[in-house]
Amino acid sequence: MAFTPFDLTGKVALVTGANGGIGLGMAEGLAQAGADVVVWGQNPEKNAAAEARLKAIGGKVMVRQVNVGDEQAVVDGVAEALQEMGRLDFVVANAGVGKGAPFTEQTTENWRRVTTVNLDAVFWTFREAAKHMVERAEAGDPGGSLLVTSSTSAIHGAPRNQAYASTKAAVQAMIRGLAVEFARYGIRANAVLPGWIRSDMTAGAQGNDKFNEKVISRVPMRRWGEPEDFAGLAVYLASDASRFHTGDSLVIDGGYTIF
Repeated sequence: MAFTPFDLTGKVALVTGANGGIGLGMAEGLAQAGADVVVWGQNPEKNAAAEARLKAIGGKVMVRQVNVGDEQAVVDGVAEALQEMGRLDFVVANAGVGKGAPFTEQTTENWRRVTTVNLDAVFWTFREAAKHMVERAEAGDPGGSLLVTSSTSAIHGAPRNQAYASTKAAVQAMIRGLAVEFARYGIRANAVLPGWIRSDMTAGAQGNDKFNEKVISRVPMRRWGEPEDFAGLAVYLASDASRFHTGDSLVIDGGYTIF
């Protein structure tokens, strides 16, 4: 019999913030592996472009404009995904925001915005997904996988980005708790910590010659990470190949953290 643990046919994945960057890279990998994909994003134009790219790959695609910073929108979004797709096997809380500023000039308003999107929204998304996965397990269909996009800022010193870094560290603690609590249902929970990746969030730094010289030159692989570098990880964590892999934080940064 052929070894096909990475075949995601019949599985449904939900990826938040997946109309660009790392989220879209994951969604494309999942679709290529056979999964049906639900994409959440805020920008209508980017949503339409992502939908076209994913539909060109094949499989069922559902794209919705969901504000993950609104608890009711998340609750309704998961309910709609379940109604439309029938199930959720893999849920990636990837949507995030960050706005750097000197610490003494950071406002409470910005702190609350970052923590709402990067932490509260992860809680809401995983809570709703876990309800479904536990119910399914109790009905005799165990399994499921939760993944959060953290950041290497959670383990590096992140000047001017303390709100962002704080949330990215917090979600790792959340993941460890989820991994232990839901293991009995066959549900895994993991975090991925991206390094310097090409995305809208890093657009300003990408064209900065000094940044490329001082920072990207220190990446052992000597390049920016690309969204497609996360496709394989998403497929692995959505697949049966990772059925005993839980509570982990996986660093994807071209070796920058260990150098």
